[in-house]
Amino acid sequence: QLLSQQVSSKLELDTISFNATISACEKAGEWEKALQLFNAMAESGVELDTITFNAAISACETGEWKKALQLFGLMAQSRVELNTITCSSAISVCQKSGESEKALWLFGVMEQNEVESSSAIISSAIDACEKGSEWE
Repeated sequence: QLLSQQVSSKLELDTISFNATISACEKAGEWEKALQLFNAMAESGVELDTITFNAAISACETGEWKKALQLFGLMAQSRVELNTITCSSAISVCQKSGESEKALWLFGVMEQNEVESSSAIISSAIDACEKGSEWE
């Protein structure tokens, strides 16, 4: 609704405006609205940055792991820099969806891209191994 008001009042929509609105949708559990805004942002030519992708991936936390992986792939394709939040969010989405192989794959991608790890990421990776019976 806030974004609609900006459009109707002819205010310039920028990366910060979109990111804040996508993040608000994510926090409200409105993943579909968050992804609609993400798509509108991309179509309007507004720059997609790391924060944009992080918010959109986090919005997929409700089990939309395929959409999270699509966003992760698009992020790489668009040459937007991955960071700890990106990887943590994507791994968490997959781990919570029971997609342990995908979570572990993302952990590998994170290491390949020399993204700094965190205890939360390592914990999610261990959880994924346990759930996938791949702990060694």
